[in-house]
Amino acid sequence: MRKRRRSRKKSSSKFLFIFIMICLLAGAGYVYTAPEFERMVPQIESKENIFWNKTDPLSVRVSDNVGLKDYELILSDGKVNMSIAKGSFTSETKVEDLAVIYPKESVLNPKVSRLKLTILVSDKSMWNFFRGNKSTHTISLEVDHQKPNVNIVSNSYSMTQGGSGLVIFQASDANLDELYIVVGETKFKVEPYKATDYYVALIAWPFTEKSFNAKIIAKDKAGNKRVREIPFYLKNKNYRVSWIKAKDQFIDGKITDLAGSNPKYAGIDNKLERLRAVNERMRLQNEDKIHHLAKNVSKEQVSEWKIKKFYPLKNAKKVASYGDERHYYYENKDNEVSQSYHVGYDLASTKMANIVTSNSGKVVYASDNGIYGNMPMIDHGLGLYSLYGHCSQLLVKEGDTVAAGDKIARTGTSGLALGDHLHFGILVQGIEVRPIEWFDEGWIQKNIDNVFADANKIILGK
Repeated sequence: MRKRRRSRKKSSSKFLFIFIMICLLAGAGYVYTAPEFERMVPQIESKENIFWNKTDPLSVRVSDNVGLKDYELILSDGKVNMSIAKGSFTSETKVEDLAVIYPKESVLNPKVSRLKLTILVSDKSMWNFFRGNKSTHTISLEVDHQKPNVNIVSNSYSMTQGGSGLVIFQASDANLDELYIVVGETKFKVEPYKATDYYVALIAWPFTEKSFNAKIIAKDKAGNKRVREIPFYLKNKNYRVSWIKAKDQFIDGKITDLAGSNPKYAGIDNKLERLRAVNERMRLQNEDKIHHLAKNVSKEQVSEWKIKKFYPLKNAKKVASYGDERHYYYENKDNEVSQSYHVGYDLASTKMANIVTSNSGKVVYASDNGIYGNMPMIDHGLGLYSLYGHCSQLLVKEGDTVAAGDKIARTGTSGLALGDHLHFGILVQGIEVRPIEWFDEGWIQKNIDNVFADANKIILGK
């Protein structure tokens, strides 16, 4: 009997031990697999080294796959550590941008040029005895309060609505990060000029904008910013408004031919919709290509830039002006069917006349471009581009280098042209400008050559 009882006790103990082990293993398995016990640490996104002006808040992104719990930000000057922010995250927060703000009342040394920021973050996991997963990240902050130095050396005296201008300036900062000129919503790139810390840029006043204001923007890596307005005497100009009757011959001829050459517009049956599609949508698509090509500006230092007046077509007469606002109507003026702007200068002489480039440059485009037809386009440096539309024949190809006086094409009626002529365009960093300025030797002397000469005296100390 005693042996049986001992045997039963041993069996019970064995089963109890096995049961406990199973429970422990099950519990351990649960802990290792349950989402509540996940072991992935929170992520802290930031560079190791950051420039900081102590005025603008820094932003540090933290995230966790399950949920963030709390954080603390500690700032150190090398001797003193100061907790500048701490707190808990709201329920279900997985991503948060922490704002690092320099405290108004601080025990830190205000003269130090370097600080250390330590970010401590924990998540809502039950791992680590319910204390969660923790992450620590340290960032080195280089303190910089100094704004970039900007001085205008020389610039064109006046700007005409739709026209161009030149500016040469000096900008310096040990940690310079961004440098450009802004006109409205448009950013103009600048190029290094002549010597260290000097820059040059051609800028433009879009003809559709009544107001103009050009500012040099210099920013450093710490976020310090200097804004310097460029002084110009401004001249507004009223551009022509034209009303053009859209005849059936024009719609059934040129418009239909151009629509049929592009699958986007080939299936439009309504003739007035076809006119709108070509004159507006296709035109914008073609101009987008032109603008994109003309935005390229070299980053190499400019030592000298010379430009002669443009004279692309010998003995030519003007047949259409730059800046015309054109309204197309069908049958009567009350039935306006389309609207567009003419952003070039139309010249005509004889049929299939030779077109020459008056200045050297590189051909960046030489092919068909919708309403512009066969169109070579040349980069003359400093963001200045010339464009030649409606050509019957192209005598250059993309990538060619041309010299002043080279024949590049012949006039024609390709694209949206009714008669043999040249559509001549000038662009500054993707903005169409008044070609008539670049036809004028006196304007170039006053607004380009003299600006360079004045700047060179200062830069070279002569």
